[in-house]
Amino acid sequence: MDIQQIFRNNKKWIAEKLRLNKEFFKQLSEDQNPDVLYIGCCDSRVPAEEIMGVHPGQIFVHRNIANMVPNTDLSTMSVINYAILHLQVKHIVVCGHYDCGGIKAAMQPADLGILNPWLRNIRDVYRLHKEELSLLEDDKEKYDRLVELNVQEQCVNVIKTAEAQNAIQAKQVTVHGWVFNLKTGQLVDLNIDFDNILKDIMDIYRLS
Repeated sequence: MDIQQIFRNNKKWIAEKLRLNKEFFKQLSEDQNPDVLYIGCCDSRVPAEEIMGVHPGQIFVHRNIANMVPNTDLSTMSVINYAILHLQVKHIVVCGHYDCGGIKAAMQPADLGILNPWLRNIRDVYRLHKEELSLLEDDKEKYDRLVELNVQEQCVNVIKTAEAQNAIQAKQVTVHGWVFNLKTGQLVDLNIDFDNILKDIMDIYRLS
């Protein structure tokens, strides 16, 4: 990629935005008021705003390898705190994608250096659902299902936070689990039954 081309693209983008709305950048600079916190994978093939068809300022985006929500990651915890308490988002979306390199890496018995502690979070998801996954003989099917289960567990991790629990109890926030299909471009709502999943664990994780 020609780095200078990026700056040429930027000028074209500015011109197009101003052509459609002369006040675009004035309005953009005033404040952000997103309704959605999007926690996704940092895979370069999954541009959050583009696949959702939204404009700058409409979603608050946090991305990392395999869309994880580990409680030890201060970056993710800070994002959730800021999104709920300060931006007052109405929806929190955890969005994974099929053919995720992080999920595939976690399935391999390999020493990947600094990635090991991060991937262990995904391996913990595999351990939790090993019985279900072991019934799948096709590796591709197993990878895809782990992608979905990882989204589910990261949604649960969101709900374990104090900020999310308080906002959910006040009916101010709804949590969603989605998967993006790279082969079709489709966003899939997993329609996760959080009530059923959480009923047996919230006596442990409830903070208020």
